Amino acid sequence: MFADLAPLGWGALTLLALAALLSGFAKTAVGGVGLISVATFAAVLPSRASTGALLPLLIVGDVIAVRAYRAHADWGTLARLVPAVALGVLVGVGFVSWVDDTVMRRAIGGVLLVLLALQLGARRRASREADGRDADGREVDGRDADGTLDQVGDTGRPTRWWTRWGFGSMAGFTTMVANAGGPAMSLYLLSARFSVMGFLGTTSWFFFVINVIKVPFSIGLGLITRTSLLLDLALVPAVLLGTWVGRRVIGRIEQELFERLVLATTLLSGLNLLR
Repeated sequence: MFADLAPLGWGALTLLALAALLSGFAKTAVGGVGLISVATFAAVLPSRASTGALLPLLIVGDVIAVRAYRAHADWGTLARLVPAVALGVLVGVGFVSWVDDTVMRRAIGGVLLVLLALQLGARRRASREADGRDADGREVDGRDADGTLDQVGDTGRPTRWWTRWGFGSMAGFTTMVANAGGPAMSLYLLSARFSVMGFLGTTSWFFFVINVIKVPFSIGLGLITRTSLLLDLALVPAVLLGTWVGRRVIGRIEQELFERLVLATTLLSGLNLLR
């Protein structure tokens, strides 16, 4: 499978290095940037090979993120997500073992577009709530449609099981198929009203554990090989640079403009993969 990687030219390697840098940046700053890395790897490399080549780089970024934000993880939330995420990963393993490269490429594109739609929906709801109104224009007072207060735990995080299973299984499936579980996990944690540091700490541990668990599956499916690891070795410095930049700009970045650029680039990348 990875014989196709041998003739990679400097242009392709430069694109992969930029994508690796963005994957590191996503781990310590704006997670949505990671979708650009997924799309770039899938565009430059064979689609199945791209998931195996990107995974070790993501783990490198996870290690840096865990070191930086390890004290802020919510272990109760992580433990409750385990069954749903495990189900999603197993379904993803079956899907990857069944489809060919063309279906895999289009699946990655479709996943990116679905997750992009979810992100846009979340941004719209957040904008409504910032104005004190819900998605239908009604005033928000923390109550459900039937007038009862939301059921939340002592930490202020929702305890509804269907939210946990929906987003958890989606995160497991998308991370196995396309290394793109970040948006689903982000939407769940945002809906659970995590603080910024709690968000970063919980996601860093979540993806470190999940990505390590994915390694034997990826090896068994032939996605990670000696050749892909040699490529990863060359790209690790770019990941480390990305994590370093992310930690230094996280408090100063102009979030709104940057997120719009990320969403636009992700849209174009997803549409390109559907070709």
